[in-house]
Amino acid sequence: MMKGPRKTCTVVRKPDGGLAIEEKPYTPLKETHKIAGVPVIRGFVLMVQSLIEGFQAIDYSSKILLEDEEDEQPSKLEQWFKDRFGDGLVESVLYFLSILIGVGLAVGLFILLPALVTGFLPDSTAHWGRNLLEGVLRIVIFIAYMALMSLIPDMKRTFRYHGAEHKTIYCYEKQLELTVENVRVQPREHPRCGTSFLFVIMIISILVFSVVTAESRIMQLVLRLVLLPVVIGLSYEVNRFAGRHDGVLSSILRWPGMMLQHITVLEPDDSMIEVAIEALERVIPDDKQEDAW
Repeated sequence: MMKGPRKTCTVVRKPDGGLAIEEKPYTPLKETHKIAGVPVIRGFVLMVQSLIEGFQAIDYSSKILLEDEEDEQPSKLEQWFKDRFGDGLVESVLYFLSILIGVGLAVGLFILLPALVTGFLPDSTAHWGRNLLEGVLRIVIFIAYMALMSLIPDMKRTFRYHGAEHKTIYCYEKQLELTVENVRVQPREHPRCGTSFLFVIMIISILVFSVVTAESRIMQLVLRLVLLPVVIGLSYEVNRFAGRHDGVLSSILRWPGMMLQHITVLEPDDSMIEVAIEALERVIPDDKQEDAW
């Protein structure tokens, strides 16, 4: 799935080798809601928007892959819902639940679990020490989670498409012709990768949660949830700065995320590169001035 200044495009390789393509018009939220362009706030808004678009792309992909499975039968529970509420409502509810469960698991695993573990430390433990340990645990859990995910065949294939995405964008940024040959030789790691962004969130959370604290462990957990949009917003600004500048500071900020991409960004094959090129070409505007994005 590629996103341009005015539209998004999802391209899926079908079982028969052909391509399924879905294009959607796109208007930047900052043009319709000025608050969406305010620093820090824009980071959280874009994060939510990216999650929704990501789920939509995955949903479209799964539908394409299931088209040929004519014998696919709904479960008894799904059929019960369809008989009483119709296909549209069932699909909307399942879609909403998938997002809710996905976000809930992420928050629980990477935010609440480390906080609960450090809650067993003695009360005499200094706040900075407790918070530092919590941050380290969060990073360790995150890296371990990504490493385990990369062992699953389907996820490994997804990470290879991730590599095709990065290589294609690098080729475009270098103003080279978008061909398989030109894309193949590009590097896999990209400074504006979502993986790098997530790692920056882990680091920024240590700093933010060190400043704001509460006596009660329950209130500390509540504060972490309340401050999560702030952490995401600040992380976006840091990642944006590091991705747009070249220098010692930017290199230092980029390095951890770039290293982590060795797990989540794998080498694609030519067929994957073809899919990425098709998606990118369809979102590049014809207007060269608008293409300056």
